[in-house]
Amino acid sequence: MAPLLEVRDLKKYFKTPSGYLHAVDKVSFSLETGKTLGVVGESGCGKSTLGRTILHLTEPTDGQIIFDGQDISTVSNRRFKELRREMQIVFQDPFSSLDPRSSVSQTIEEPLVIYHKEMDKEQRAKRVRELMDTVGLAQRLAGSYPHELDGGRRQRIGIARALALQPRFIVCDEPVSALDVSIQAQILNLMQDLQQEFGLTYMFITHDLSVVRHISDEICVMYLGQVVEKCPAKELFRANLHPYTKALLSAIPIPSIDVRRERILLKGEITSPINPKPGCRFAPRCSYACPVCFEKNPDLTEVRPQHMAACHRVEEINPNT
Repeated sequence: MAPLLEVRDLKKYFKTPSGYLHAVDKVSFSLETGKTLGVVGESGCGKSTLGRTILHLTEPTDGQIIFDGQDISTVSNRRFKELRREMQIVFQDPFSSLDPRSSVSQTIEEPLVIYHKEMDKEQRAKRVRELMDTVGLAQRLAGSYPHELDGGRRQRIGIARALALQPRFIVCDEPVSALDVSIQAQILNLMQDLQQEFGLTYMFITHDLSVVRHISDEICVMYLGQVVEKCPAKELFRANLHPYTKALLSAIPIPSIDVRRERILLKGEITSPINPKPGCRFAPRCSYACPVCFEKNPDLTEVRPQHMAACHRVEEINPNT
């Protein structure tokens, strides 16, 4: 089966007074229909920029974006509008992503007004009610405004708005990080139910490895704009390969007083993403770094079946691979 989305050597650079900031640098992956790709990494690693670049919310510097077999790396205004039916986003902050002057029903109805000119007011109202039922919003909230609702309900509005045009691909940009833990579980369960019901394809961006573990089929680990490890979700937690991934996983808290995990503390200076020098960007913080790590940037290569890592010493660090 051909993938729904393919990204090939995607780059997004931002011009600064000191040079070009490499926010996304030669990122490649593919994503099948109905699957979820988790993208994880520290704040500032470029994961949100990656999602926004794929959706053309910010234009790519170079590389290819292929959606459903068509190259959409550069698109006309007409094609861009058509893509919005197929590709949507759920933002991180459910309050700032909503218009405070629009009610719940007006917010969900807006995409229908723009894209479905053939629908009359009653048809749009019916569709809004259906979407509210789908995401678990009570009909009595239709006239409410964002400031009157809690974070969980606001995020449900954002999800309903994203579903209004029946998209095939949704970028979920840390959709639960601003919510309470109990509400997080509700939203995650809702998103999984929607994926099964409508066959949605997700790119799920988060810094929380505990969250991404349960919702993803495959995971990409990013560091300073580059993918350093990519593999099936279960494989990442069972047998991770990259030193950065190992450090991230060691930070996950274990809810038990009887079990302790050895924490890997990263030391050293973080490489500047502005005009980065040749070499592995993680090398200054890596305890396994050797001279070649500071001279040549490692390629993302398949170390095990369906398990890729970008590390010069991956076989020495993981002798059983």
